[in-house]
Amino acid sequence: MPKLTIDGTEIEVEAGMTILQAAETIGIEIPRFCYHERLAVAGNCRMCLVEVEKMPKPVASCAMPVGEGMVVHTSNANVRKARQGVMEFLLINHPLDCPICDQGGECDLQDQAMAYGGDRGRYQEEKRSVEDKDYGPLIQTWMTRCIQCTRCIRFISEIAGTPVLGGLGRSEHLEIGRYVGAAVSSELSGNLIDLCPVGALTNKPASYTYRAWELKKTESVDAMDALGSAIRVDTRGNEVIRILPRVNDDINEEWLSDRSRFAVDGLKRQRLDRAYVRKDGKLVATSWNDAFAAIAAKVNGLAGNKIAAITGGQTDVETMQAFKDLFAVLGSPHIDCRPEGSKLWPGNRAGYLFNSTIAGIEQADALLIVGSNPRIEAPVLNARLRKRWLKGGFKAAVIGPKTDLTFKHDYLGDQASILADIASGNHPFFEVLKNASNPAIILGQGAVNREDGAAILALASKLAEATGMIKDGWNGFNVLHTDAALVGGLDMGFVPYVGGYDTAGIVAGAAKGEISVVFLAGADEVDVKNLGNAFVVYLGTHGDAGAHRADVVLPTAAYTEKSATFVNTEGRVQRTRLAIFPPGEAKEDWKVIRALSDALGKPLAFDTVKQLRERIAATNPLLAGEGSLVAAPWAPVGIDGALTDKPLASSIDNFYQVDPISRASKTMAECTSQFGGGCGCNSKKKTGTHG
Repeated sequence: MPKLTIDGTEIEVEAGMTILQAAETIGIEIPRFCYHERLAVAGNCRMCLVEVEKMPKPVASCAMPVGEGMVVHTSNANVRKARQGVMEFLLINHPLDCPICDQGGECDLQDQAMAYGGDRGRYQEEKRSVEDKDYGPLIQTWMTRCIQCTRCIRFISEIAGTPVLGGLGRSEHLEIGRYVGAAVSSELSGNLIDLCPVGALTNKPASYTYRAWELKKTESVDAMDALGSAIRVDTRGNEVIRILPRVNDDINEEWLSDRSRFAVDGLKRQRLDRAYVRKDGKLVATSWNDAFAAIAAKVNGLAGNKIAAITGGQTDVETMQAFKDLFAVLGSPHIDCRPEGSKLWPGNRAGYLFNSTIAGIEQADALLIVGSNPRIEAPVLNARLRKRWLKGGFKAAVIGPKTDLTFKHDYLGDQASILADIASGNHPFFEVLKNASNPAIILGQGAVNREDGAAILALASKLAEATGMIKDGWNGFNVLHTDAALVGGLDMGFVPYVGGYDTAGIVAGAAKGEISVVFLAGADEVDVKNLGNAFVVYLGTHGDAGAHRADVVLPTAAYTEKSATFVNTEGRVQRTRLAIFPPGEAKEDWKVIRALSDALGKPLAFDTVKQLRERIAATNPLLAGEGSLVAAPWAPVGIDGALTDKPLASSIDNFYQVDPISRASKTMAECTSQFGGGCGCNSKKKTGTHG
């Protein structure tokens, strides 16, 4: 390990570190524009110049490895003069539009200009102007502001794996732009805005709507998919203006998918803000008391087996506990948290978790993906898989949709019988998995939501045991969820009791008249048209499919409007934070259920969220601690059975519109129009062109 001296302090660092990284270990921050710790080193901007004794000129600290005996100066007069010269060159062509630039207040160039900028300019020649580019409905371009740091090029090529940007021209004629015929259509494209150190790339849907210092910042977690990415919700008044990622190396590093970032306008469109009751075939606004009275008139005196409840993809743990307690006192066995018909079942937690963990998947050296397209189901996870592939020594194969996953893999077909061949050892990829040090399998919801989902689970379980996926320190059996609520629901045991109906059974029972009242908690994926004459009570945030079918609508809070518990795909307990209040008369879901229990004459045994969480912890200690992640003991999963010849496909048809929030978003509708169902190239409902 080399020793060097930085600003008079002698340190010992790992070989291969750069001077910039070494300086940061002792708290010295060197200014930079092009350098980013998660991207390849470019060394373009030269803002990080430092002086190294015995070297003839200043060096770029981001690209210079440390050496034994180096003596480095990061802030002497020579270094300051060099950085002032770099800043002068950067500002030669940069427009003076800080007062109107959306990056104002968060601009790296502004910050560094305060430290190294001059009080006057010496450049008398004509300034350069660059034509703005069309990067689609999400990213606004102001290319004259660009300082050619190339962060955007490196991210879209290295992390996102969709190399559509590049530098055209040389010297003062260099421009960053798209390749001919290419579109910036990555599911991670919004991260370009965060990476841009100036105002060249900004948030197009939110252009000219905010200033950074106007916004209240609330740290929370994302509920738009099952990854549970760390986010920051920025609000002004009672409106969410933007959502940004927070750094969390265990889950999302510092990236965020476009749906999670840009669907914020859906939080204020088509919102349910008061209760409704259907009268003469039309939903009519009413009071909470009248809505509860209408429900009580139908439920009171009804046998428990005539009542059912289904929860949707963004239902929090508190709501499911409240529903479970209410249905226990009502005597109903018909509850389900699997609106899309998943064959996953509680009890064997390892059978429905992403057991290798999101960060741990980088340790895998062989991977089989079954019935999933992670690029549109979990773009941030897909970036992890690409990151692992770039390191080398990684063999992957797919059974399911044929698509570009941004990393090299073998496509084996789309029939479940191929998995049976591999599990029985009659396929070459069996040996690939068996000979790997850390083999892994990812089962998508497209595999477990089928009629033969239990049989597919059983085959995957046998394959995992036969190829050494389950061993001390490693569990490569992974289920990739797409709904933020499902793991929490399974942990809660929110599935039918003995003799109870699952989602399909509830729908069929309602159609035949066996079930008279159906509660839908944001479960818009249910086939509501086939609920027959059942009395439907819908708890939700938006006027989506469930609300249109409902006889009573009870408005509830979105994930940005409550402090609620979710469990992500790897089993990590997480909690959102209230950033704004629900609109109008909408309430938190569990409070609605608690008030309803009073109206039904069966009051539940909690009045505060603290009491409710104590109840949750008592029923399942794993859900007691926020942030906890406990490895689940392995046990075989699934049920042997026949496989169908139905092709394996992703459970998501359209990346941009998968839930009530994104379906209400104008921005997501524009993305669907321009890019189709997503960039995975297997969407069944493409409505636009794919770049």
